[in-house]
Amino acid sequence: MSFTNQRSSDNYRTDKIGWEIIKDYIPRDKIIWSPFYCDGKQKEYFIEMGFDIIHNDEDFFENDHGEIIIDNPPFSDFKNVCNRLKELDKPFILICPARTIQLKHFQKHFKEHLQIIIPYTRPTFTHLTNPKKGYTPPFGVMYFCYKMNLAKDLIFI
Repeated sequence: MSFTNQRSSDNYRTDKIGWEIIKDYIPRDKIIWSPFYCDGKQKEYFIEMGFDIIHNDEDFFENDHGEIIIDNPPFSDFKNVCNRLKELDKPFILICPARTIQLKHFQKHFKEHLQIIIPYTRPTFTHLTNPKKGYTPPFGVMYFCYKMNLAKDLIFI
């Protein structure tokens, strides 16, 4: 699903370093689906890191690909994204604001199998239409992992 026609605040892609710092926690034997299309760079990043990825400009709510989901979701429609993720019930890693853990709908759906990767430094993001690269949000972000069977429930990197 392309969010370029949705709210402008959704049009941030995670820069490559944001994915590189968690690559050791991503299974290499699984096909990744990154359904939230911004500019297509994410596919390039994951291929460069040696992963098999599906990342197309199509509707997340009407498609189902891959074995695990890894992406930076649109937050203006996050409740519906969570509902769809629960419906699919696939393992996932989502990079989200730290406050995500406090959202009732997130807790309701994912509390049983949730693990969190907490980066020491904040990953950077690039807006689809803003030429300024490397935006760091004023809030912390974490990688929320569902059914990923990581070695620990809290991982500090």
